[in-house]
Amino acid sequence: MAKRRVLDRIPVVHQLRQSVGLQRGMLVAGLVLTALFLVFAIFAPWIAPYSYNQLRDAQGNFGSTQPPSAEHWLGTTVGGYDVLSRTIWGAQTAILVVIVALILSVVVGILLGLVSGYLGGWVDRTLVVIADAIYAFPTLLLAIVVAIAISGGQSGLWPGIMAAAVSITVVFIPQYFRVVRAEVVRIKAEAFVESAKVIGAPTSRIMFVHVLRNATRTLPLIVTLNASEAIATLAALGFLGFGIEPSAAAEWGYDLQRSISDVAAGIWWTAIPPGVAIVLTILGMTLIGEGLNDLADPRLRARRRATNQTPADAVAASQPASREFMGEVE
Repeated sequence: MAKRRVLDRIPVVHQLRQSVGLQRGMLVAGLVLTALFLVFAIFAPWIAPYSYNQLRDAQGNFGSTQPPSAEHWLGTTVGGYDVLSRTIWGAQTAILVVIVALILSVVVGILLGLVSGYLGGWVDRTLVVIADAIYAFPTLLLAIVVAIAISGGQSGLWPGIMAAAVSITVVFIPQYFRVVRAEVVRIKAEAFVESAKVIGAPTSRIMFVHVLRNATRTLPLIVTLNASEAIATLAALGFLGFGIEPSAAAEWGYDLQRSISDVAAGIWWTAIPPGVAIVLTILGMTLIGEGLNDLADPRLRARRRATNQTPADAVAASQPASREFMGEVE
């Protein structure tokens, strides 16, 4: 029993226990696809047969657009790179961009939403106008403009990662800002906040201890969905030529763009692997986000309880809940 309680505290495990039917299938499928993506990203140096920028081995050059063979399972690109290796290494580039982008956007978005919602006044009005203006701007166009302003186009690994991450961050900040601000505006009128003010608690303590902890409960859902959107934005930047140079890192969008002319010539093996990698990774994270979003619906939890409860539980469920159960003090 104690072990089960410890496992239930892990967010994904807790939601997995709550899920039923289609929701559980979506969540499990998303977890499997995302786990594969993380394994490839973390262990790319050991899984990939070659480096992302390797053009030759002991036998000589790999050759351009070589078909799949025993030496190159997915063939080689027009530039002479091993397709399988660049596809695996591309997961590492994607995860680095996603981590940096989400950390920056979550921290900045939460802080701005907390300050705007709690202080109100001209600060709130100014931040809301700025956030709405950014949110109304086309996402990809804004990312392109920021990427050009930071790196001037293609760049090395970390400059390219930071350029892509910052461009994605600018797009994501208004989302976290709006969600957190709305929650803060609602929470700051609650009784426990008023009680903290009465006893003389500092404003900073009320904001960061009492309000912030209760205003970020829905953020894991947004983070999961934004992770998939970050990968799509990164791939779009690379596809349009504003990503990372191929000699500095492997990037799925760039490899997909370079393979367009190959497909017209009947060379299919250079386009399918990066395209499938993008689709499966985005699909996995989206399924997790949608599964968690469905589990946030109280009607689903009610259906799950209804399928597992005994007749005695059904009778008890029909009785009004006590004030203690609702978290109130009698």
